[in-house]
Amino acid sequence: MERIEEQFANLNIVKRSSGTTEPTYLLGIDASKTVQAEKESLIAVLCSNGSIRIYDKERLYILREFRGYPGLLNGVRFANSCDNIYSSCTDGTVKCWDARLASEKPVQLFKGYPSNIFISFDISCNDHVICAGTEKVDDDALLVFWDARINSQDLSTSKDPLGAYSETHSDDVTQVRFHPSNPNMVVSGSTDGLVNVFDISIDNEEDALVTTCNSVSSVSCIGWSGKDYKQIYCMTHDEGFCWWDLNHLDTDEPITRLNIQDVREVINVKGGILDYLVGGLYHEKMDKLFVVGGTNTGIIHLLSCTTAGLIHVTSLHGGHAATVRSFCWNMQDDSLLTGGEDAQLLLWKPGALDKTFTKKDSMKIASSVYQRVRVHSNDSYKKRKKQ
Repeated sequence: MERIEEQFANLNIVKRSSGTTEPTYLLGIDASKTVQAEKESLIAVLCSNGSIRIYDKERLYILREFRGYPGLLNGVRFANSCDNIYSSCTDGTVKCWDARLASEKPVQLFKGYPSNIFISFDISCNDHVICAGTEKVDDDALLVFWDARINSQDLSTSKDPLGAYSETHSDDVTQVRFHPSNPNMVVSGSTDGLVNVFDISIDNEEDALVTTCNSVSSVSCIGWSGKDYKQIYCMTHDEGFCWWDLNHLDTDEPITRLNIQDVREVINVKGGILDYLVGGLYHEKMDKLFVVGGTNTGIIHLLSCTTAGLIHVTSLHGGHAATVRSFCWNMQDDSLLTGGEDAQLLLWKPGALDKTFTKKDSMKIASSVYQRVRVHSNDSYKKRKKQ
């Protein structure tokens, strides 16, 4: 624990993103997973105006921008084996661009079924399968699947679905995450409160459903953790946190490791408060799950997950001036990228110091995507506080 606390507390800002004419919330960040000599490392950022910006990681210069017009993009993901970038779109497609090409035209287009509005997605660890979650339309909330492989015999850039799951969620599918090393395992989360784990190597949906966990609230974030990634965690739109151990599915042991209805009510932050949760971070080398949260004034908190509860480890100050919405941790060099509602993208590194830039003022803006992608609910929290 001391090592991660020291690493995190030792982070300083080395670079802030160059300014843009259009202030936007930075809702999601992913980093290129390929390492190529003499080529800059790329960062992709999902913005609240429905676009994706590609940055040079070290300089944080915007290299290019992709849009889903007339739809809005949701989520951002690099392929695991190349610099293709993916995003789901409200126009009923999942789009794929080559992040190193300036062309705004997608190199691949994955088409959904009529009336599909995609708000979440992921690609498997071997880049073979894409899965996207839909908004509920009529009585349908779907998980739609495509073969993502490029067929040299078929030069068409447009692909139809392999199929869909339609029976396991009853409301918007807000999150989809493939297992980090098993391409057949995928977990989905929904505003119906359910977190479903599937083995997609099994033919039909009913048999493919490995287990269902109930967060009892609208799911805002899910992920995999633990040795061999046999655990899953979930955060909710009203700042709840759940943690389950799939190793116990075939035993008498309970699978729930931790269930907190509202983290804000129970967490003890040294010299401060917690306003919201951002996401989870599983540190492989330490075999430890951490949760990233923060304050509305831009302070970032690192929390350690234990079966006894969440414990405040340390905090980062002086970076953002408003709510932090996204982060990306690099295990190789222990660097951290953060994005917020102040329209700032920050690169933090251990021991480094930013001598040229001061903290930016908040650039609060109205955004339709903000309402859909993540809404922090204070109502239930305030009501319980009054009781």
